Amino acid sequence: MSPAFGAMEVEHYAKGVLLEPFVHQVGGHSCVLRFNESTICKPLIQREHQFYETLPTEMRKFTPQYKGVVSVSFEEDEDGNLCLIAYPLKGDHGNLDSIDNSDCEPKNKLLRWANKKTHLLETEKITKEWVRQHRKEEKIKSHKLEEEFEWLKSSEVLYYSLEKKGNVSSQMKHHNPWSMKCHQQQLQRMKENAKHRNQHKFILLENLTSRYQVPCVLDLKMGTRQHGDDASEEKKANQIRKCQQSTSAVIGVRVCGMQVYQTGSGQLMFMNKYHGRKLSVQGFKEALYQFFHNGRYLRRELFEPVIKKLTELKSVLETQESYRFYSSSLLIIYDGKELPEVAVDSDPEDLEDLSEESSDESAGAYAYKPAVSTVDIRMIDFAHTTCRHYGEDSIVHEGQDTGYIFGLQSLIDIITEISDESGE
Repeated sequence: MSPAFGAMEVEHYAKGVLLEPFVHQVGGHSCVLRFNESTICKPLIQREHQFYETLPTEMRKFTPQYKGVVSVSFEEDEDGNLCLIAYPLKGDHGNLDSIDNSDCEPKNKLLRWANKKTHLLETEKITKEWVRQHRKEEKIKSHKLEEEFEWLKSSEVLYYSLEKKGNVSSQMKHHNPWSMKCHQQQLQRMKENAKHRNQHKFILLENLTSRYQVPCVLDLKMGTRQHGDDASEEKKANQIRKCQQSTSAVIGVRVCGMQVYQTGSGQLMFMNKYHGRKLSVQGFKEALYQFFHNGRYLRRELFEPVIKKLTELKSVLETQESYRFYSSSLLIIYDGKELPEVAVDSDPEDLEDLSEESSDESAGAYAYKPAVSTVDIRMIDFAHTTCRHYGEDSIVHEGQDTGYIFGLQSLIDIITEISDESGE
């Protein structure tokens, strides 16, 4: 939904940042929002906040970078358009200013879908008539999008065709149904609570997809147990049932969400957590295969770096005494837009089209082999994490999180199987 604000409201929002849906959220139930190109935010849960602030050094490369806390307000204009605005916490005015805002929605930008040239709007140039006209135009656009998302959200697995013309990465910003579902649910929850409380704390985290042009994202729910120590009996029973009826109980991991770009057909494939729960172990393996397949061939070059990073993460977690990562997820991310291959006798000018990351390498190296694709492996969602350092916890666990480590080993084994079978 597109927010619109009148001229009299400019000064009120001047120090805030307009939050938008984070379109690459493929799983979870908590709403993730885009703060700027390199930063996302999500509702603050005290236990997760504590985890990020006490995170062991050796685990930092496997988690998003923690960037602080902001206050988020729910706003609604006279036409019922809803939005969320992030402000510095009271007494912490440097919080927003300390973050690079060069690529975020400007603090004094009033309209989400305004033309790029009107980013820095001045109060005296905004007229009520202009705002009213823009609001009318955007309402027509948003209505069409909402109709699309209604049928998108009803499907557990779907393929969404992108237009052949235009930049693929620029088209992806509107098409993830799960992120829109979570965003709309968050707005509704905050609307219902607005009369009692309209200041909510959100944590700021690194946007792990920002380096990729067309992010392919796999969200895996890790471990053989999902409920936290503080779960009610009803919640505990529900989570145990989900584990027993899915691959979680058998191999310690299940699919929680997926987003893959298939170059062969120009389609985006989405899979949500409801489908992931129904998969057998063989179905899980087939889903992993599909995640690494671009519609024309298997991205075999991704297997080695994925297995290497999963093995390294497993070694790190084996040294973490008393940690339990209940209901935590693991993200695997790579770029659906491949770097171009460079022929052996290529002219140096042919290398100019490579990404900034690949340009750090020598031209000679890329003249003799395909450009190397990068893969990221990160742990996320720590709302039910516990360890002996959390003094208020009544239960203190000893040793490793064997359920999570078991899931990592299963993942390593299955990806190794796919790699070996595809190489035959």
